[in-house]
Amino acid sequence: MGVIAVNDRSISLLENYDIEVLRTWKGRGAILCESKQGILIFKEYAGHKEKAVFQDALLTIVKERGFTNVESILRNKDQELLTRDQDGTLYILKTYFEGRECNVKDREECRQAVRTLAQFHNASYVEGSLLTDAAAPRYAYMEFEKHNKELRRVRKYLKDRGQKTDFEICLIKHYDYFFNLALQLTEELRFHQKREGKQFICHGDYQYHNIMLAGDQMHLINFEKCVCESPVRDLYLFMRKLLEKSGWAEEIGYELVDAYEKVRPLEKEEYQQLFYRLAYPEKFWKIVNFYYNSGKAWIPGKNLEKLNKVAEQEKDKQEFLRGFKNRYASF
Repeated sequence: MGVIAVNDRSISLLENYDIEVLRTWKGRGAILCESKQGILIFKEYAGHKEKAVFQDALLTIVKERGFTNVESILRNKDQELLTRDQDGTLYILKTYFEGRECNVKDREECRQAVRTLAQFHNASYVEGSLLTDAAAPRYAYMEFEKHNKELRRVRKYLKDRGQKTDFEICLIKHYDYFFNLALQLTEELRFHQKREGKQFICHGDYQYHNIMLAGDQMHLINFEKCVCESPVRDLYLFMRKLLEKSGWAEEIGYELVDAYEKVRPLEKEEYQQLFYRLAYPEKFWKIVNFYYNSGKAWIPGKNLEKLNKVAEQEKDKQEFLRGFKNRYASF
């Protein structure tokens, strides 16, 4: 990446850190800087202060437990994790890995990504000292219930709406099937899921752009969405994107689960929860959520394409789920 002259007042905030900045340039929606401590990344922080403390505790603990392929948050001269500018905007300074994002078209890199995830989870199990208000345990069925509430609200809105667009007509056509499926799966998971199940700190946004390949090592970045939950949450998120892109190809799904399991064996309840997460119509909910929270007057044609694709893939998805259940029938 070439050097770009940066005239940004936020750069002056780097003076709050005990580092010697050699040069700066823009990249990845932030400011990158070369220092004697290595390449660092300085960016706005939109979360709560408590979450930054939680992130720092997580990153410190997994490193102490042997998983060092994660970023670090640098404290300023006042030993604070966040630095505030004159307008009240918060900034965070972190270590940076020079490399490239995980290539989701490379099957071996995808297997490496889930093996790396399993290694991270082996070091991110929860002990009492890590649990804070920022890490209150969450459960998948709670997330489903929230989505269902939104689906119910939009369903009523659509029924009461007068003249409808092509997108809305298509949405109504498929709504009852996906809505009823969401309700059914939520009730089944609520019945099966055990609150006393093991808790881990999940990355929370385990996607290719947060997995950096440097040399032969994968490094994890951007832990802003880390959350206390089953590790299946991370595995599911990475799997779902690849399965949707592949038309729910069984061999890809099995490869990823088996690669993860060789590093960190899954328990019966975790297989069960992974099944329900994959089965829940999250992509449909995402399309509905985008529609309802947008202006509604104009919906991009791409969203109609996405909706049609979700409907078209449903048969393949159900076939994949039947195969998944047969293969991992222990649950």
